[in-house]
Amino acid sequence: MPVRRSAGLLVYRVGASGVEVLLGHMGGPLWARRDEGGWTLPKGEYDAASEEPLAAARREFTEELGLPAPDGAVLSLGEVVQAGGKRVVAFAVEGDLDPDTVVPGTFEMVWPPRSGRVQSFPELDRFAWFALADAAPKLIKAQREFLDRLAAALS
Repeated sequence: MPVRRSAGLLVYRVGASGVEVLLGHMGGPLWARRDEGGWTLPKGEYDAASEEPLAAARREFTEELGLPAPDGAVLSLGEVVQAGGKRVVAFAVEGDLDPDTVVPGTFEMVWPPRSGRVQSFPELDRFAWFALADAAPKLIKAQREFLDRLAAALS
C-alpha cells in the first residue's frame, strides 16, 4: 500500500494577545457534530514524485479556502504521522485573513451510506482563528505537534 502524503499551510498572526493560528473544521456529515479533534490546518494529498511539498501546501490552501496563500517567509514545521498512517508535512507563514471571505472547496460522497445518493459537502465547513493554547484541543491529535514547533520557531 503506497504511503499517503499531505502537505499543509498553517497561517499564523501575532497580535497583542499573542500568536493565533487559522484552522478549518472538517466538513461533511462524519465531522458535523465533532468540535474537539475535528479541526485541521488546510492541507491535501500530493504525489511526492511530481510535486514539492511547499507547492502542494500552497495549492491545497487555495483549493480549500478559495483564497491565495499568503506570501512571506515560510517556516518548515516538519512532518507528523496521523493515526491512519498518512504523513503530513506542514509549513507556517504569517498572514491575516477574514474567515468570512473563505469560499471552501467541496467533495462528493454517497450520503446517507448505501443510499446511492451522492451529495456535495465543503472540505472544510468553517474557519476560525485560535490562540495556540486554544487550538491544541481543536486539532487532530497528531497535528498538535505543529503548534509546539511553531511556538518554538517564533520564540
